[in-house]
Parts: sequence; C-alpha cells; structure tokens
Amino acid sequence: MDSLPTSATNGPAGLSAEADAEPHARLTFDLDVDLCVIGAGLAGLSVALEAAQAGLSVAVLESGRIGWGASGHNLGSVTPGYGVPIGDLIARVGLDHASALWALTREGMEIVRARATEEAMPGVALSDGALEVSNVDIGDRLVERLQTLGVDFGSEVEGWPIDKVRDVLRTNRYFHGIHYPTAFQLDGRRYLRGLERLARQAGARIFEETPAVSIDFAGIRKRISTPNARLRASDIVLAGSVHLGAPSPRVAETLLPVWRTAALTAPLGEQLPEAIAFAGSIADTDGVDHYRIVGGDRLLWASGETTFDVAPQRLAGIIRRRIAAVFPQLGQVEIAQTFSAAVGMTVHGMPQIGELRPGLWVASGFGRQGLATTAIAGRLIARGLTHSDERWKLFSPFDLVWAGGTIGRIVGQGVYFATREGALAAGALARYRERAAARTRVRDARAEVKQEERRARVALLRAAEAANVPPPNAPSRRPVPPPSPE
Repeated sequence: MDSLPTSATNGPAGLSAEADAEPHARLTFDLDVDLCVIGAGLAGLSVALEAAQAGLSVAVLESGRIGWGASGHNLGSVTPGYGVPIGDLIARVGLDHASALWALTREGMEIVRARATEEAMPGVALSDGALEVSNVDIGDRLVERLQTLGVDFGSEVEGWPIDKVRDVLRTNRYFHGIHYPTAFQLDGRRYLRGLERLARQAGARIFEETPAVSIDFAGIRKRISTPNARLRASDIVLAGSVHLGAPSPRVAETLLPVWRTAALTAPLGEQLPEAIAFAGSIADTDGVDHYRIVGGDRLLWASGETTFDVAPQRLAGIIRRRIAAVFPQLGQVEIAQTFSAAVGMTVHGMPQIGELRPGLWVASGFGRQGLATTAIAGRLIARGLTHSDERWKLFSPFDLVWAGGTIGRIVGQGVYFATREGALAAGALARYRERAAARTRVRDARAEVKQEERRARVALLRAAEAANVPPPNAPSRRPVPPPSPE
C-alpha cells in the first residue's frame, strides 16, 4: 500500500481528522472464535469484514491503535496493478497468469468503490482518475504498454501525448502519460475507519492494545496468547506488517521496512489550478513523486524513501524543493505538515497472500501496492475459508523471501538512491534533448526560410532575363556622358 498520509488534525476539507477515535477495549478474557486476525490495518480489517459477513466468528487483535501505522497514513490511491513493473511480472509468471493477477486488482477496486459511499463512509471524498506520467520520452514503449494494459489485461486506459499531459500539468518535466479513468482516490483514514465500522457491524470483535505474544500452531484449534487472555481459533490470519514481530518472526523478516515521507502544503490559492488542472492523483513512472490536490487548494506530495526511520520534518525541505523543481510557478511553497509511516515491502515486490500451512494464512507485504490489493486479499482469504475458493494460489509463485535484515536495509537504501538519481538524470537528459531538438528545429526552419528566399531571387532573375527587363532591385543604368573636349 502507498504509505502516504491523508489525515491531519484540523486538516482542510477532504482530509480526515479522526486520529482520536474512541479506542476499543483490550482483550481481558479468554475467547473461542472461528478466525483470529492479527493486525487491524487495511488488510486485517478487510479479512475480518469479509469473514464476518460470511458467517464466521472473528476476533481482531491490534497491538496498538487502529491506524497508528501505514494503514492510517495512506494516500488513498485505488488503482489497478501491483508494485512491480508489468514486464517483470509477465517474465516471472507468464502473460496469462499475470493477466489473472491483474484482474484481481480490478476486482479489488470494485470492492473498495462499493464500500466507499458517502452513506456508509461520510466524508470519504472519492474522486476519479489517475495519471501516470513519464519523466522521459517513452515513444514507442507507450504503445506497447497500452497494448498490454488495454488488450492483454483488459484495463481501461488512455494514452496521452505530450501536449495533452502538459495541458493539465504545466511543467516541462513530463512527456507522455497513461490515464486510468476508472482509478480513483479517497480519504484513506475515513476509509479505514469506515472499514472498521462495517466489520464491527458484521459481528467482528476488535481489540486494541492487545498484542499476540505467542502462537501455538499445533492441533486443529490454534492457541494465541495475549498479555491478559488466551484465544482459540480454527484459523489465524497474520495481517501485520514490519511490526508483526513475535507472532511470526519468519513473516516479519521477509519485509523490508521503508519510510516514505509526505507533506501537506499550506493553501496555495488560485495559482494551484493554474499549475495543475487534473483532479486525480499523479505519479511518475520512476516512482520519484506522487501527489494530488486535496481540499481544493492544497497539495499532498510524497517524494523520497528511506529504509531507516528519519523524522519527517527533516525531509520537508526535500519535498519543498521537488515541488519547486516540477512546478516552479508555485515558488517556495509553505509546508503545513509532514507525515511518515513504515510499510513492509517484499523482495519480489508482490504482496503475500495465501495459506502458509493448514489453518495459518498471511495477508502482508502491501508496500507500494495500493488499496485495491488489501481489499482483494480480504476477499480471497475469507472465501478460501468459507467457499473453497483457491484463487489465492495465484500468489503462490511469490514465496516468503528473507529481506536481508540490517544488510538488506543498507543495500535497499543504496539501490533506491541509485535508482532515484538515475531517474532524475534520465529526466534531465530527456529535457536537454528536447530543448536541443527544439533549437535544431528553429535553426532548420530559419535555414529553410533563407533557402526559399534564395530560390525566389533566382527565379526573379531568370524571369527578368527572359523578359529582357532589368531584374528587380537592379541598379539603374545611367548614360555615361561623353568626354569633354580638350
């Protein structure tokens, strides 16, 4: 999931201010349920909702407060696809398998849209459209990408030429674009709280500040110990991320913690729509920037990642400089708030969804995945439990792979910096080539004009000679006076 926050205390219209929602009780008594979900983030609540609606008794254990981690600090982007390039996905599992995986995210989008109504989730502020823009002139590659997305994967997409992109994003930083008209975005925190309410209404019992201390996986009924009580459950879903810890170190160690900082600007007034005339979310193909307008006159902008926790205030200057670089007409904008949360990213770039062993399921690794994948994870696992739906096996090729611990974080940081700097350099080179090509076209046009002028003069001279008249602009021939007599 995109670890980009949308909530702010006393925030502008369209941003939730529900950080201080009433807590649920801790679990202080022993409990027997059909399903125990560990982690009350977007994935865990999605599983709980789907399972409770299917008739299972469900208990959710959350070690902190709902929304304290990445799930409560997300941009609310609902788009098709995963956090891995399409070409890499096809190379890994083949075109048909990749197409089936892609279809699941489209189903996930429909699930989120059906839930995120103003009636069910007041103030969710849903808006349509997402635009993926290129930092370089991708040319023919755009046609190939559209073929894969539109024909092979059945997604609704539009290819935008450079002029159309720059008509809505007034910057020379971007070239071609891919528009996803059915994608949308919403207030991520209101969606999370709405998901919580729906799960409780369906019968799920949610306990905050109740960490799972240990799990005994032996036997038909699994045993989960908490600080003050014990649970027994037929099935367990590990829906935590990098903070999962004791319940399953094996799963936690497959996740690379990544912090991405986002900033909310102060109101920018009339100059904002003059720079950005697109209501949806915008992301570049290299993953450098991700942003959208919120509250009508502010920017929510994320840029930069780190595998080590850094105070978001220290990174505010980076975002301010990125905004000024992409949209210099906005000047040095004022940053009102900064946010950061750790997401868990897998080595292969795909989410972890499925059954690890009889009775033990996982729904994790949603870093860079978007909300649609958390929704479909809930449905696949719940229906795997209640309807023998085996579509979760589409994720079987993506095993639990150790993320490398501290060394992995250091390497990951180095790879990210190299990739980011490479993308920025490629973008700068593309813009230089564009300017050089423009200068060449101007020189060629001037040379052509001069050539046309020369051809016109030659034509006039020949016409004058044929008519035995002085050529145009020829000097007049005055009679030479005879020499004066001596």
